[in-house]
Amino acid sequence: MVDPAANTPGMFSSARDKRTFLYGLSLLLDIMALIGGYLCALELRDERWLAAGGQSIIFIALPIFIMFEIAREAQDVETLGNRLVAIRRSLGALGATAFVIIGMGFLFKSQEISRLGLAVTFGAAAILIIAAKIFLDAVVKRILGDAVLATILILDGLDARPEPYASVVNVGSEGLWPDPDRPDMIDALSRLIAPYDRVIISCHYDHRPAWATFLKGHDVGGEILLDRDLLHGAVAIGDYDNRDTIVLSRGPLNLVNRIQKRSLDLVVALIAIVLLMPLLIGVAIAIRLEGPGPIFFRQLRVGQGNRQFRIFKFRSMHVESTDSAGNRSTSRGDERITRVGRIIRRTSVDELPQLLNVLRGDMSMVGPRPHALGSTAGDELFWHASRQYWLRHALKPGITGLAQIRGYRGATERVEDIDRRVRCDLEYLSNWSLWNDVIILLKTVRVVMHKNAY
Repeated sequence: MVDPAANTPGMFSSARDKRTFLYGLSLLLDIMALIGGYLCALELRDERWLAAGGQSIIFIALPIFIMFEIAREAQDVETLGNRLVAIRRSLGALGATAFVIIGMGFLFKSQEISRLGLAVTFGAAAILIIAAKIFLDAVVKRILGDAVLATILILDGLDARPEPYASVVNVGSEGLWPDPDRPDMIDALSRLIAPYDRVIISCHYDHRPAWATFLKGHDVGGEILLDRDLLHGAVAIGDYDNRDTIVLSRGPLNLVNRIQKRSLDLVVALIAIVLLMPLLIGVAIAIRLEGPGPIFFRQLRVGQGNRQFRIFKFRSMHVESTDSAGNRSTSRGDERITRVGRIIRRTSVDELPQLLNVLRGDMSMVGPRPHALGSTAGDELFWHASRQYWLRHALKPGITGLAQIRGYRGATERVEDIDRRVRCDLEYLSNWSLWNDVIILLKTVRVVMHKNAY
């Protein structure tokens, strides 16, 4: 079987990634249109007639225009799919900007601003915006094709007719379904649906609970074709090919929230790496001096959308005792741990290389902690011990999380240990906000050294 951690989607592998690029291009073209209108006005009026209080009006208008573009949602799925809607919203933002600039001129009694210059600036900008939207429409069709939202129809034992532009995969013919006892199957299916926005499942009744659990743990919109009245905790009712579907997931975060969370991750991770560089180098040297073996320990963990990735940690065990599958939880006084390992585990320093996972996009600073495939609670695998285990992976795993700041760390000796963590993770998913992430990061400082860290 192919390494599950390989073949990770690239920058433009999913429709969402492509749309994010197109949103940025759309905003850039609108900004250039306003600047172009200002340059046209400069051909008719001297620069001093297009300034207020010594400040060029373009530097005043641009931030106001961008604010109105965001407020009017000039860059979203609907505007990418409908040129007229895109033109109407951007022209609305431009008109609101012109109104504010004129209002400011009256308020501050600015007589030096040329009315002709303003008219040319915003009139030419309007024409350029219309031209830009026509150009963008062609770019959208070239990059996304005729469907702005990417849809995949998965057939698992039941036939269904695909709508135009939808991809179709028959997993039933290969005996592939989200068997909760087969993480490899779940990983393969997760990678299959990762590039899409909407996943439609056509399956037999007895497979629906597994598909329902699988879809709820992903960051895409998931639906099951209905032929019986069974909802599985659906969040809405949809339709496909003139048949009803139950909507089981829409993804926990919208585009703006994902941008906010990723920006926080990058800023915090980069600052932490710079500030902690002497410590990281010192630990690496100590591990190398203590004995032979790699500095880093890499292990397969379950990540966002139940897709597997390789996590980085400082190696804290003797090479011959390394547990790559995570079948044995670390215990107090564990003989496998090196002298340096005891120190870095006690202080949580062994977790710091996960900052690299954050930069790579495998992890977030805050989120559910990623577990090894062989992790057990008592004598049961995590996904056997908790029926809701797979749902916790709708967001990227984190270096820290709500469960950690509440003290749920260390070995999971009983089923209740994983139950408490899963409940915390699902609470975090339900109540996510950027401010909560900041609070969790700040509270993590007090649990860096913990009685269960060994």
